[in-house]
Parts: sequence; C-alpha cells; structure tokens
Amino acid sequence: MAKKKITERDVMKAQKTWGRAIVEIGEEYMTGGDFVKCAKTHIKKLYGYGDGTVLFKPTKCEVIQFRPTREGALSYFVGDQFAPAGFSEDKGFAIAPYVAVHFAKLQVIEGDHRAIAMGNYFFTKLDGESVKVEYTFGYRWRDEQLVIDLHHSSFPFTNS
Repeated sequence: MAKKKITERDVMKAQKTWGRAIVEIGEEYMTGGDFVKCAKTHIKKLYGYGDGTVLFKPTKCEVIQFRPTREGALSYFVGDQFAPAGFSEDKGFAIAPYVAVHFAKLQVIEGDHRAIAMGNYFFTKLDGESVKVEYTFGYRWRDEQLVIDLHHSSFPFTNS
C-alpha cells in the first residue's frame, strides 16, 4: 500500500475514472457487448472488495439498501436479471444508460491513508436530461491507485 497522502487531485482523478466506468458499462450494454464482464472489471479495479470492507449504499435501493459484497455491487450496476445475487429490485443502474457523469465537489477531506469526498454528481441520460444525486465516497490506496471503500449516494430530499 502506498504511503503518500491522498490529495484532492487524486480524488478528482478517481471520480473521473468512476464516471467513465459507468458510461462504459452502459455503452457495452447498448452495443450488445459483454457489459457484465465490463462491470466486473470496473468493480474489481475501482472498489476495495476482496482486500477490506466496502460500505456501499447505492442510490436506487429501497428494500435491501446495502451492498457489502462484490456480487451485490454487480447486481446493482447491471441488474439482478443479468447477475443474480438475490437483489430483485436491482434493474441495472449503469445500463440506464448514461452518456456522461459529472462530479461537483462540495468538500474533500485529505488524509495520509484515506480521503472522503462529498458533493453532488450528475448523470446525463441519452435524451440529455441530467439527474442530480448526492454522494459521499471514501477512498484508500491499493498499490498506486485509489479504491472506493465507502460509497453512499441518494436523491436530494423533496418536501412532498
């Protein structure tokens, strides 16, 4: 594990990589490619599953809100019908699909072994509509790359 401090710049690079991964999974789905394999590759690269605890609370989960395993994350991103893990509510967040993901930082806490970022991110749909989501991500080093060990996202509060 690298010992260098995790900076805001490191976090921003990791966020761009995560956003591109979501777009790529959707592109694979839309073009008939192996989107499940694509998602597995990105999850393995971007999340700390397998070498530590990952706290993952995705946006569109109501019945079972948390995904503590790699299989649960895969089900969320591609849908339980394509990667059965027992989360029947998972319809495949990343195969919506989206054409862009943009992070708008609110705050980053830098640290020697981990960093935490909070803000909004925006998912652009095929029709150009942008969906705003709130996030908190935690990062730590795996070798020379940041991996996510905390992922919490939710839709903004509405007073209805």
